[in-house]
This record gives sequence, C-alpha cells and structure tokens, in this order.
Amino acid sequence: MLFVPCEEGQGLVEYALILILVSVVVIVILMIFGPTIGNVFSDVVVRLKNVSP
Repeated sequence: MLFVPCEEGQGLVEYALILILVSVVVIVILMIFGPTIGNVFSDVVVRLKNVSP
C-alpha cells in the first residue's frame, strides 16, 4: 500500500459530465421538436374550444 491513487473528486466530475451531456441532449431535442409539440397543444386547445357544451 505504498501507492494509493487519489480519486476523491473523480466520481463527482464524472457525474457532472453526464449531467451536462444529458442537459445538452434535452435542449437539442426541445429545439428540434419544440414547435411540433407546441402545434399539437394549440390544436388540442382549438378543438376543445369548438366542443359544444
């Protein structure tokens, strides 16, 4: 046990990199599919307004 590697902060850095990668992927997906999803919700609202009570 003369050489013990110091890896205390390594796990935290790996979790931070994974979190950043997931955040970037979510942002890209929202930028691509955001308008489409917005149109779907707008269509639902229009159809609900047109329903006779």
